[in-house]
Amino acid sequence: MGLYDALWRAAEQRPEQRAFSDPGLGAEGVSYGALHARAGRWAAGLQALGVRSGDRVLVQAEKSVEVVVLYLATLRAGAVYVPLNTAYTATEMAYFFTDAAPTVAVLPAPDALAAHTDGCRCLTLNALAAELDEEREALAPVPRSAEDLAAILYTSGTTGRSKGAMLSHGNLLSNAHALRSLWGWQADDVLVHSLPIYHVHGLFVALHCAMLEPSEVRFLLRFSPEAVLEALPGATVFMGVPTHYVRLLDAPGLTGQAAAGMRLWVSGSAPLRPETHEAFEARTGQKILERYGMSEAGMITSNPLKGPRIPGTVGFVLPEGEVRLRSEEGAPVLEGAVGVLEIRGPNVFSGYWRQPEKTAESFRDGWFITGDMAQIDDTGRVSIVGRHKDLVISGGLNVYPREVESVLDMLPGIEESAVFGVPHRDFGEAVVAAVVLKADAYPGDGVTLAALREALAAFKVPKALFPLTTLPRNTMGKVQKNQLRADYAETFSKGSAL
Repeated sequence: MGLYDALWRAAEQRPEQRAFSDPGLGAEGVSYGALHARAGRWAAGLQALGVRSGDRVLVQAEKSVEVVVLYLATLRAGAVYVPLNTAYTATEMAYFFTDAAPTVAVLPAPDALAAHTDGCRCLTLNALAAELDEEREALAPVPRSAEDLAAILYTSGTTGRSKGAMLSHGNLLSNAHALRSLWGWQADDVLVHSLPIYHVHGLFVALHCAMLEPSEVRFLLRFSPEAVLEALPGATVFMGVPTHYVRLLDAPGLTGQAAAGMRLWVSGSAPLRPETHEAFEARTGQKILERYGMSEAGMITSNPLKGPRIPGTVGFVLPEGEVRLRSEEGAPVLEGAVGVLEIRGPNVFSGYWRQPEKTAESFRDGWFITGDMAQIDDTGRVSIVGRHKDLVISGGLNVYPREVESVLDMLPGIEESAVFGVPHRDFGEAVVAAVVLKADAYPGDGVTLAALREALAAFKVPKALFPLTTLPRNTMGKVQKNQLRADYAETFSKGSAL
């Protein structure tokens, strides 16, 4: 069965059930029956635009119900959905067109990418909606198997070249069924949804759980503590990144009484600090449920709905999944020791789009090498203790230093750079850079940061630049980022959000 078939069948059970509510949708919101009826018309419209089974539909658009309709319509048409971060610049977007080769693309400013979009129909979301909302007969769902490709999620690589993780209908559906069961999803649940919908957390984890029931989603177009607190009365579930919980704790309106109707608070996309976990429980009387996942596998582990939720751990592997620890060379590690986490199961992706070499490097004997360092105790509980590579997770978003360094090193007055993450109360980690400057050629931090913002999404731009005469290196000449992280660990010790 394809993913869309499962979502549609759930909606057919209760077509009058409210799907989405938000201030712009009126008191009644949008029902599941209306949502899928519109998706059927849009799927027919996509076919009229030339989209066929297996074609890619690329989407860079601000969060809206229309984007969800487009996602469903893409699945219904048998095509492949390719969501992209709305912060990506035109320079970054050019690569995705070359790599994904979409048939249709939704962009905020199509003309800015005209030189890279040959053979692709590019429209704004409003223009596409106007065209697809024309009266036409709904397209019957195109049959898809579990092995067919449903989505491509781009995740940055250490070389700076983004990799497209290929997720099948079976990958996404198995993950959704597992989470719906593990988290005890119910028909009367009401999800407060304040996450973006261009990555796995907001698009797949949150929406699929609600749509499979089906149950109501209070659809906030962006996160703010005030909006979340206003949406809590009558709600039962919230999903967020650690930054959201830090900011909620800063809001005086977060009280035990305000949270009394909630049965589940989920955190993911970055490590949740134990202090945040404990402060939230002290304030509300409720424990956050932390889970662990990535673009290549959706959710991998989860703390239990019933049972101990231990701060600093990410719980147990999902049903039908498997985890193991290995050394860098692939040897088993001793019980209780730290090793590289490897996984396999029905949720694990098939490989990277058009990168067979990178795919081969990422698997060992059928196990996907996550690159995360972990421990597994004798009960099977997993704790992530670090990252094998230098990935920085800032505000729930992945930043790979090599990509930022490649831009920095090309700027005037910079000899070389080293990008790394340091603790930050609000973002979890802040992106910073140590830079070796060329004598009398550096134009200043302001000019440098402005150039970075032209080339990179805002979340990738360093929040601080540290001038050095040389970068610390070991005897093999490798930059010692562990030393840099230690040297600058207290940069944001007061937690100021820059």
